[in-house]
Amino acid sequence: MTIWCATSNPGKLREFRLAAQVLGIGIEPLADIKGITPPEETGATFEENAGLKASYYSEFAPGLLFADDSGLEVDALNGEPGVYSARYAGEHATDEANNRLLLERLNDVTDRTARFVCAIAIADKGRIVKTFRGAVEGRIISEPRGPGGFGYDPLFFYPPFNRTFGEADAESKFSVSHRGNALRQMLAYLAAQNG
Repeated sequence: MTIWCATSNPGKLREFRLAAQVLGIGIEPLADIKGITPPEETGATFEENAGLKASYYSEFAPGLLFADDSGLEVDALNGEPGVYSARYAGEHATDEANNRLLLERLNDVTDRTARFVCAIAIADKGRIVKTFRGAVEGRIISEPRGPGGFGYDPLFFYPPFNRTFGEADAESKFSVSHRGNALRQMLAYLAAQNG
C-alpha cells in the first residue's frame, strides 16, 4: 500500500518513511509539491492546519494523502510558538532565528515546560478521512545542544533520555516523538483498513 505525503521537508519525510517501512506501507512525497501553490495555513490549531493542507493537496494525489502540522508549545509563553513554530521569527525564518527568538522570550523564565505536538490528517480527493494527534513532553534548555534533528530539537530536553532531541539518534527520537506517535496511530488505522 502507498500513501502520499504533502511535505517537502526532508527531515519529516525521512521520519515518516522510517516508521512506515516496518508495516510495508510506502510513503511517497506528492510529485512536484514545490510547484503547487500552498494553501494559507489559517487554522488556529494543529488539527485545523493539517486538515486544510491534507484536503487541499489530496486534490493533486492519485490516492490517499496525508499532511501534518506540528510545532512546539511552551507553557510560560501561553502555548507559543504553537501553529507559528516554523515562522516564529517571521516568514521564511531559519531554525536558528526561531530558536534565538524562543530563547530571548524565555530569558529569566524558570518554568520551561513544553511539548511538541503533531496532528496528521488523511484526505481523499478533498475530503478529510481521519485525524490523529501525538505529543511529547519536555522542557526548553538555555542553549542548543546536539547536531541532530531539526527545528527546535537542540533546545528540547527530554528527561527520560537525559538529553535533547538534537543529541538523540533519529530512531530513539522517533520512538517517542510527537510525529512518531501521530504517525504510528495513522499507520495502525491504515493497516486495519487494509485488513
